[in-house]
Amino acid sequence: MRTPFVTVILPAKDAGEYIGTTLETLTRQFDDAGAVKLVAIDDGSRDDTGELMQKYAQCFDHAEVLRNPTARGLATARNQGLAHVEGDAFCFLDGDDWMQPRRLEVLLSRMRELGCDFVRTDHVTVTDGQRALVRAPHPWRERVTPPREAILPENESTMVDYPYAWAGLFHRRIIDSGLAAFPEGLFTAEDRPWIWRLHLQARAFAVVDAPALLYRRGVATSLTQVHDRRQLDFARAMNEVVSVVEQDAEAERFLPKVVWTALALSSHHLVRARRMSPQLRTEMRSGIRDMLRRLPTDEVTAVLGRFDGPRRRVLARILRQAGSAA
Repeated sequence: MRTPFVTVILPAKDAGEYIGTTLETLTRQFDDAGAVKLVAIDDGSRDDTGELMQKYAQCFDHAEVLRNPTARGLATARNQGLAHVEGDAFCFLDGDDWMQPRRLEVLLSRMRELGCDFVRTDHVTVTDGQRALVRAPHPWRERVTPPREAILPENESTMVDYPYAWAGLFHRRIIDSGLAAFPEGLFTAEDRPWIWRLHLQARAFAVVDAPALLYRRGVATSLTQVHDRRQLDFARAMNEVVSVVEQDAEAERFLPKVVWTALALSSHHLVRARRMSPQLRTEMRSGIRDMLRRLPTDEVTAVLGRFDGPRRRVLARILRQAGSAA
């Protein structure tokens, strides 16, 4: 059998209610069944996720199903998949999302024509049957750009604020240059340091139009819906972002964006922490406080002055404790 065109890395845990749809849509991406390789990772599921993966693996000329007896988290599961990539292109897909027909065929064609390291796309959110288009925050379409030029401005949504690993296609060069892997063990926010490293170190990218990826919101098993210990990884992920940027030759240029992102996300997580147990809430605040201590005081003060009143009030106490702002 010839080498597949695209490898799809699909990790999932307890996604049996949805993953049949996810896998079925992968059979509609190319006319040739050998064009796609499926690498499915059952990350400690307690339902029929693994059985459905095995069933649909028979639909592909190239397929591997890996199983973790206990959950290792999305970052580690994706990394497991990266070790099994074949062909020149790969992508990620979550177990409760799905693709419109021919999406991968279009993305592969555009990436080849543009000659870039990766392409990114808009996506469609699906909430209680209602669909909404979410546009990738980049002003140009079908134009090759150095990825680091899509990081700023600091106070607007940019491509590093659109970290979704499943919203695009990547050339194998990303693996060969060491940019594809996620920080091991992170259960949430794993895509934050990943997207920063990609935009700082890859050569070229483009935002392109393609058939949609549809992203389910409000799924009970999604990490956006839970308030357990896994959410504590947010602070560790942002520490990784700080480290990635500090090592860059243009760190001074990009640190204000890191500060803006860290403060904005911290205010969001501090509000969410109110629904956690007292112990987890204390741990969340401690992790955020330690992360904020790494940020330059003058930048924190400047960014805080441009925040609205509610976010400043949420952050005021923890910033005083961190010694980062008056």
